[in-house]
Amino acid sequence: MIYLDHSATTPVDPRVRDAMLPYFTELFGNPSSLHRYGQQALAAVDAARQTVADILGAQPREIIFTGNGTEANNLALRGAAFAARRALGASNERPHLITTPIEHHAILRTCEQLEREFGFEITYVPVNRHGIVNPDDVARAINARTILISVMYANNEIGTLEPIAEIGKLARARGIYFHTDAVQAGGYCELNVKALKVDAMSLGAHKFHGPKGVGVLYLCTDAKILPMQTGGNQERGRRAGTENVPYIVGFAKALELAQSERAANNARLRAQRERLTLELLEKIPGAECTGHPTERLPGHASFVIPDAVGDEMVFALDLAGVAVSTGSACTAGSPEPSHVLAAMGYAPNVARGALRITLGRDNTDAEIDAAARVIPATIQKIRNQNALSFRATI
Repeated sequence: MIYLDHSATTPVDPRVRDAMLPYFTELFGNPSSLHRYGQQALAAVDAARQTVADILGAQPREIIFTGNGTEANNLALRGAAFAARRALGASNERPHLITTPIEHHAILRTCEQLEREFGFEITYVPVNRHGIVNPDDVARAINARTILISVMYANNEIGTLEPIAEIGKLARARGIYFHTDAVQAGGYCELNVKALKVDAMSLGAHKFHGPKGVGVLYLCTDAKILPMQTGGNQERGRRAGTENVPYIVGFAKALELAQSERAANNARLRAQRERLTLELLEKIPGAECTGHPTERLPGHASFVIPDAVGDEMVFALDLAGVAVSTGSACTAGSPEPSHVLAAMGYAPNVARGALRITLGRDNTDAEIDAAARVIPATIQKIRNQNALSFRATI
């Protein structure tokens, strides 16, 4: 098998695994315990927190460890929204949030619930054909009741990078809390929160060769949130629950490796992606790239393929030995076309032909060459079968 679905998840780096292993066995203590076992575990969590903070240009107290990127997104949005509502007291004002229609469902469904169940007002700022939001449109959407803006750093389906620093600048000038879902960007992009001008940032370890089941929310000192998970005083009372020490250690190690090796990995991934993209566009008639041609994740290639359906391509390519996807792994198997492509103006019948190919640090040039042969041949077989089936019905 050739694995080309790294935006869904990545294999754990052996160096990350080795860093984690002692905390499953001899260093098994609870960080809240006062004896030496607990102190060893607490020291590991503190060291991991410092590592993450240093990479983000933040303070250790601004790092909150969570169960995954989805939880970090939920805490950032729901926690800030409810804190803002509490600050309004008995006021009848309806707090206002701004986001985009191409966000991950961890953002979109949280916003939908805040609007439907709790009376918040949500504005979805449009994106262009490349999936980029215009900061001027964000500025025009702001009103006197706006409490929060959330725009993702890199899109999971099309790989497009958003102008986060520009949006952060305008949010900061107006005193509005700004959050970015950086789960897809964590292993490939600059994460300095001061340069990006963000108040909150979500990350998930399994997107950059760390373990599944651990995430981070960076939250600036001045930001106010209500905890969504209550209990003990872990994470400074912002996220209760015994810390997942091995996974926290793994998160920090994975992020450290991803960021220290980022330049070299990005250059190789970008070259491999360009080569594969050119081959596929040449060999698959009618194929069209989606997302921005250059402002995108380095190993991310996405297409719409006419006369083929996304799930059909994924199943057929799996049988042919290549693992790809149609888009977000969280919506795989859904009969509905991509909400991201719909927001970009693609018709439903076109969006159903979505194909996402995402390369990783372990993919070899030989695998890219093989994929460039297998993918077009498999799609042609699908098209031939579909054409035969169509003729059989008339």
